[in-house]
This record gives sequence, C-alpha cells and structure tokens, in this order.
Amino acid sequence: MSDRSPLFSPNIANVALSAVTAAMLLLVAWGVAEGNVVASMLSGAGLAVAIVAFGTINLVPDTMRAEATERTLAIASETLCSCNHGLTPDNAAHICRLLLPETAAVGIAVTNTRKVLAYEGERGVGMVPGSANTAPTLEVLESGRMETFVSMDGGDQTTHHFNLVHNRSCRTFGIIVPLLVQGEPMGTIKLYYRSGTDIDRTQLAIAKGFGELLSTQLSSYELDRQAELLARAEVKALQAQINPHFLFNALNTIASLTRTDPARARELLREFSTFYRRTLEGSDQLIPLARELEQTRRYLKIEKARFGEDRIVEEEFVEPGCEGLPVPSFLVQPIVENSVRHAMREEGALHIAVHVAVDGNDVLVAVADDGLGMDQQTADRLLAAASRPLGEEKGTGIALKNVAERVERFYGTGSGVEIISKPGEGTCVTLRLGDAALTLHSESKRYHTNGKR
Repeated sequence: MSDRSPLFSPNIANVALSAVTAAMLLLVAWGVAEGNVVASMLSGAGLAVAIVAFGTINLVPDTMRAEATERTLAIASETLCSCNHGLTPDNAAHICRLLLPETAAVGIAVTNTRKVLAYEGERGVGMVPGSANTAPTLEVLESGRMETFVSMDGGDQTTHHFNLVHNRSCRTFGIIVPLLVQGEPMGTIKLYYRSGTDIDRTQLAIAKGFGELLSTQLSSYELDRQAELLARAEVKALQAQINPHFLFNALNTIASLTRTDPARARELLREFSTFYRRTLEGSDQLIPLARELEQTRRYLKIEKARFGEDRIVEEEFVEPGCEGLPVPSFLVQPIVENSVRHAMREEGALHIAVHVAVDGNDVLVAVADDGLGMDQQTADRLLAAASRPLGEEKGTGIALKNVAERVERFYGTGSGVEIISKPGEGTCVTLRLGDAALTLHSESKRYHTNGKR
C-alpha cells in the first residue's frame, strides 16, 4: 500500500502546483510591466519552488524505481511458489496475505469456480472461506472479464455494476478479476474497498496485474501437471504392451522345470514374481540406473530359461559412478526386449551388450546386439514413428516412442535416441541423456550411502 495519504495524491498536488505556477507567471509579468523589482523577484522565486516541487512529485529517483522492481520480482517469485500445487486453500491464503499490502483494498479473497478458498482483511467485508460463490463472482467466471461491483458479496447479494451513484447507499465495493488458464476460468481474485472512490485507475491496474500474474503461474502449474499425467499414461501404455506371449511362455517354462529342475523353477518363479511386481507398480518416479539394469537382467534370465542359456549372452559395461544415475523406469528393458524379440536368429547365440558412459555433461546408454539387424531406412522409419501421436505404433514402435519421449522430457534439449543398424550384423540403440552427468556425483554418493536400493 502506498505511504502517501489520499489528501496528497499526485493528481491533486499537480493541479495545485499548476495553479500556483500560473499565478507566479502572472505576478512576474505584472512586476516586469510595472517595474516592481521586489514583486518580480518574489514571483520568480515562487516559480522556481513550484518547478522543483513538480519534479519532486513526478520524477521517481532511480533508487525508488529499483526498489519497486525488486519488490515486483519478489512478489512474482512468492506467487510462483504459492501456485506450485494449484489453487488450494493454503496456497490461496498465502496469496491473500502476500498481495493485500500491495493495494489500497481493505480485504482480498481468492476463489475457485465453486467457493471462496481464502480471505484476508477486515472482518465482515468479504465472505468467509468455504462460502459458495455469489452472483457477481459467477458472472465474472462466466464472462472471463474483470468487473467492478457494488454490494459485492453483501447480504443482499446484489449484482449492480459499480457507479458513483451507489457510493453512499451500499456497504461494499470491489473488483473481481478472473484467473484464466488457456482461456478457461480456474477461479477469481477479489479486492474489497470501503468506498467506491477508492477504486481508481491505479487499483484497477493493480488488480488486473495480479490476475494476469496468478493466471500465468497457474498455467505453468497446469502444464507441469499435464506433462506428469502424460508421462504416467506413457508408462501405463508400456505396462499394457507387455507381450501376453511372454507371460504364457514364461509360466510354461517354469511349469516344465518343476518336474525336471524344481530348484531352478522356484528361483525363476521368484524372479518372475519380482519382475512383474516391478513392472506393474507405480513407476512415475525416477529410479537409480542400477535398479533398471537389475530389472533388465531379470527379464533376460526368464528368456534364457525359455530359449536356453547359450542362446542369449549379455554383458554390461557401466562406467563407475553411473549406477546411481536417476532414470525413468522402462528405459533400458524395452530396448533389450526388442533385441530378443526381433534380432534373434533361428540358431546360434544373440549377444547383447549394455554400455553406460559419460560424454561431457551427457550420459550415453547404448544397447547393442549382433542379431538380424535392419537397413538404415527401416531404422529411420522407426525413429520417425516416435513423433507420431500415441496409439499409432505397435510392438517395437510404441516401446521406442515411449522411451524417446521420456528421454526428451526428463533430460531436455540435446537429448534423444539414435539407431544404427546393418542387415545381418546387428543393431545399436543409443540414448543420449542431456546434462545427466551434472547430477551424477551427488546421486551416486547418495545411492552408495543408502545401499543398493
């Protein structure tokens, strides 16, 4: 709130100074015409004082501008923290406490589309938290436009638009600003005033600015929330993609071993149980790379039991310190599964090697096999399919699409997937995790301190 009293508003002061300046000019002209030196000197001095006063009122020093800028940035930062989890009662209360001192209002409230979430200010002015939105608020939510009202949320629930005629007869005056996310109303911010004359252009500009600021912060939160929901949907798509043939073949393999090798059947049953529990559990958080590689080894152990120990030969080359690297689940295992399903020959061993190494600030995760391979045009088509809408791919395509999209989402610009393949010689799929090496030291240290989770 401004430190200046209403009696010392810049507009009133400027009018008074203009009148004084005009009088001084007339007095100077009269003194010169009459040859009155004293009158000319006094009027000249008065004119100088008026000019200095005018500059003092209207020219804001750089230090004051800097302070105002810092305060605005601080408010923006605070509101960003308050909108991290959307419009909740706690966040709304913090916003009200933060913004009220920056206005001439006697109260401020935040609502969602149904009710008042929080109120800060004089008692008996605004509706208490939990109260249903009244007609003026609903009108603003429907129109999506800022409005001024009289008797806003008063007991009579009137919805007359603000004008000075109602200034004396109504108890409450205010401004309601919609909070919009992609054009859709999420709630409102409401400023209450003692008098209609308190609602000037400055207060309207402040209210509009607050509304736009909060709308921007809420839009950012909504984008993050949608990205998180999409990531979960992609993981569930991978879970749903689990080949039912793999399930039946694994169970048949274990069943046959119960007669010929009961001990190994029990071991495989434990591995199979753990594999599916890890697959079906909530997996929207980052996990250590070591845990993803462990899940990959479980998958290969089950497949080797089915095809024979000598048909699949796997190797891992993990650069020291990379074990604790945070990665999204289903990062390596789907790529390895594609090798088993599509690269294995009718006879002979399939060699699969997983390499993890640091490359500058990035981390490279490569899965290479010496299987059937494919021509580069087919490999390029697989990569191109990763940019198509979800649901247009099958088998290898959906697995690669999910991996590619999550690599880009979690690791940002510079990240991606590369496929190099040659018919009859094999395929190498490389994942570049942009700037992942920057987090390696702390995460690896925590991983080893807490034990291999």
